[in-house]
Amino acid sequence: MQFFQPVRDRRHAEPLVDQAVAAIEQAIRSQVLRPGMALPSVRAFARDHGLSPFTVSAAYSRLVAQNWLVARPGSGYRIAADLSTKARSPRDQALAGWEPPTLGAAWLLSDVFADHSIPIKSGCGWLPTEWLDETGLRQSLRQVARTPINQLAGYGHPYGYYPLREYICQALAEHGLAIDANQVLLTQGASQGLDVVIRTLLQPGDVIAVEVPSYANILPTLRLAGLTVRGIRRAEDGLCVDELEALAQNEDIKALFLTTVLHNPTGTSLSMNNAFRVLQLAERYDFRIIEDDVSRDLLPGLGPMLAAMAGAGRVVQVSGFSKSIMPSMRVGYVAADAILVREFAKTKMALGLTTPEMMERTVHQVLRQGRHRAHLQRIQERLRQAHDEVCTLIDEHGLEAYVRPGAGLFLWARLPGAWREQGAAQLAELALRDGIWMAPGSYFDPAQADTGWLRFNVAYSRHPALWQFIRKTMLTVP
Repeated sequence: MQFFQPVRDRRHAEPLVDQAVAAIEQAIRSQVLRPGMALPSVRAFARDHGLSPFTVSAAYSRLVAQNWLVARPGSGYRIAADLSTKARSPRDQALAGWEPPTLGAAWLLSDVFADHSIPIKSGCGWLPTEWLDETGLRQSLRQVARTPINQLAGYGHPYGYYPLREYICQALAEHGLAIDANQVLLTQGASQGLDVVIRTLLQPGDVIAVEVPSYANILPTLRLAGLTVRGIRRAEDGLCVDELEALAQNEDIKALFLTTVLHNPTGTSLSMNNAFRVLQLAERYDFRIIEDDVSRDLLPGLGPMLAAMAGAGRVVQVSGFSKSIMPSMRVGYVAADAILVREFAKTKMALGLTTPEMMERTVHQVLRQGRHRAHLQRIQERLRQAHDEVCTLIDEHGLEAYVRPGAGLFLWARLPGAWREQGAAQLAELALRDGIWMAPGSYFDPAQADTGWLRFNVAYSRHPALWQFIRKTMLTVP
């Protein structure tokens, strides 16, 4: 049975998963499909509609979660017997029986990654599943599965899978950073890389500088390490160097944690002039720079790379592949001076031994395929379009965009009028009751100050219900 004709226009059409879900819902609503009827198997549906089994499986799973379908072992998928609640709107169906979690920084750091119940995730930090390179991932997994078991049986090298480290060196060379594989340490994501660097280079009580606003997940790590955290304002063209110099003149800064391009949460990037001034201060006052570079693959063209400009001695670069390949591919890396990397490896081994070589081999296979660069270009274009649309919506609803980067995942915007004074946390609490996850600025502030700013993930922030909620709520005085 043909339920719909897929529209494959990446720019204007809904994702294929959404199209399949909508078509089956409509067939149920119009009683073409009745309670208890069996749906075609995943493979049959995929064949009849020219889709991949992965797309159909994702659509079926979503329909099960929304109680349209039931899955029975050995008998496939059937239309749910009780559809009495389905007269409600799709969004109301998603919220049926749903209890919002308790919002807060701890939830953002831990439970959010396991919480799939929230229908609209405008505050999250990753790409939509349907934007991933499904074909490339499947090909890479099949290739790794053919690896002889004797090559996978051990713990692997403390530094990580050598061919991937070589590939990283080649990629960094394109940005002017000339290093070899012994200057790259693979980690379980960039977050572990940052933790390894902190534990190796810093001691409790050391003064370190962070951006304000800052990457939310680094703040608890710094607190756990017992470090003295000082905030430096993030300006539109990068870091406020006057504030940084004033701090360095008065305190012995050991390190600066800095995102060079597509900063999380503001979306800003350092100008070349700003990057040079930051490096000059690091030399003058003798502190290291820890460069968080996880979003560079989402940047069209080139941007400043501090590690390339200053060398691997002054700057420690930390990056990973969760933004460009898949969040569950917990593969990151640290690039630095060879002597430092040797110390980082000791810390890594003390914390958790080697990193999973299976994942590292899979990432390597994805990267070495000829299709990965084209995939990144498609992602960059989709993000550019999403930025344009969300900026328009922000303007129409009276919010103030900090900058308009046109690239990367994030936009930073401030609430209008009385809501600005009230703060974004209260708005986020109200939104959560409607199944909308928003990320208030207090998550990203070392002092947890709430000044009315919100982080929007543009890939998730075009849903009409999000802006209907904002439009409705802005009319009320808190």
